Amino acid sequence: MSQPSASGHAPPQGHHDDGMHEHQGSLRGYLTGFALAAILTVIPFWLVMGHVIENTQVAIFVILALAVIQIFVHIVYFLHLDTRSESGWNMMAFIFTAVLVIIVLGASIWVMYNENANMMPMSPRYQQHGQAQ
Repeated sequence: MSQPSASGHAPPQGHHDDGMHEHQGSLRGYLTGFALAAILTVIPFWLVMGHVIENTQVAIFVILALAVIQIFVHIVYFLHLDTRSESGWNMMAFIFTAVLVIIVLGASIWVMYNENANMMPMSPRYQQHGQAQ
């Protein structure tokens, strides 16, 4: 008969509770993740140092897109977050956390921008207005 776990419930038959997580990474998976992460780090470095993209806004957009892709590489290959782990609850918790972080960061940037635009006495708009009088 199985020994009860810390929660008082016996683990299902055929399930060994040895403290290991459901998703154990293989060497091939870790090496694939490492290679992708390294490539996604080298490409933006090359774009900036080689002045490959002349338009600054396009370069920033490309670098941010590569950063988002790298975040997903880390999530899949190193954190092993997918819809299968813990019946999808890990992914739901991650999505909830990501939404909250985006809201907090977006609101903070919006507040700082408005504070800068409305409260800075040395902005060019005030300097031109003071010289016209």
